[in-house]
Amino acid sequence: MRKFASMLVAGTAAGLIAALVPAAAADKPIVGLVTKTNTNPFFVKMREGAEAKAKEMGVELRSFAGKVDGDNQGQVEAIESLISAGAKGILITPSDSRAIVPTVEKARKAGLLVIALDTPLEPAEAADATFATDNFKAGELIGQWAKASLGDKAAAAKIALLDLNKNQISVDVLRDQGFLKGFGIDLGDPRKNGDEKDPRIVGNDVTQGSEEGGRRAMENLLQRDPSITVVYTINEPAAAGAYEALKAVGKEKSVLIVSVDGGCPGVKNVKGGVIGATSMQFPLLMASKGVEAVAEFAKTGKKPEKSPGLDFLNTGVELVTDKPVAGQPSITSADALKKCWG
Repeated sequence: MRKFASMLVAGTAAGLIAALVPAAAADKPIVGLVTKTNTNPFFVKMREGAEAKAKEMGVELRSFAGKVDGDNQGQVEAIESLISAGAKGILITPSDSRAIVPTVEKARKAGLLVIALDTPLEPAEAADATFATDNFKAGELIGQWAKASLGDKAAAAKIALLDLNKNQISVDVLRDQGFLKGFGIDLGDPRKNGDEKDPRIVGNDVTQGSEEGGRRAMENLLQRDPSITVVYTINEPAAAGAYEALKAVGKEKSVLIVSVDGGCPGVKNVKGGVIGATSMQFPLLMASKGVEAVAEFAKTGKKPEKSPGLDFLNTGVELVTDKPVAGQPSITSADALKKCWG
């Protein structure tokens, strides 16, 4: 089995050896955290929240991450390592929410509690629970804001959609489709991106959730139609890249950019006028509640419950903008900087 480069077991070689020790030899219940990467500030904050809560709860946290967003094999190896180590539960932000399911099923059959964080598995019931932002709502909020901000000009908008990757995992689709619904665009199949018929949509491109990916995707769509007026991005690093591409051709002041995340760099970009509005989510809360749930499961066997009316535990979302619109609650970038992450 190959080692995956971003394995973070207590941050040391000794921790890597500890990952192979049976649970019976450990003094504390083991909780695994498996994120998509260890570089995105969202996942860095998630790990910080898990580490703090694990210390508080008296459990041992073992953290893993893929090389890049989309590294399913790395996540498979992480889960297999945690099963061998006798972990009590796994918190995972799946890179491929469908491909990881067989390995998750293997973990659950071995008696582990598996909680998806931020990104639901497909199907969602493949995990014992999901702790997440309402990603459809997050997209819907920025779509509603963009439509209201444009006023009458929304009817003639030219929209670029900067998504995550070709796998179209659930978080990617939910944010994209939520944005379109919020903007007032009829959806095709709400389970996938890119099949809408509205002529205002210039097109979709993928960013891998990175600044460089956002710049490249924006350049591609500008070549298709240089009259773009609205840009939706899967996250704030992609938004920053899109802005740089627009700035390079002198269009940064004439295009409205919206995004999702609520990281401190993104909130600063709202303050600086780079991003018009973003939907803030709370990764630290997702992870800390996940550790609490595994600790409770290890102690009593009780599994976490869903939020009323939803099929997951909702950790909340807030619209952040310095240009509020009538009838839509939001917070300013100054307020958001007090609660942002990264």
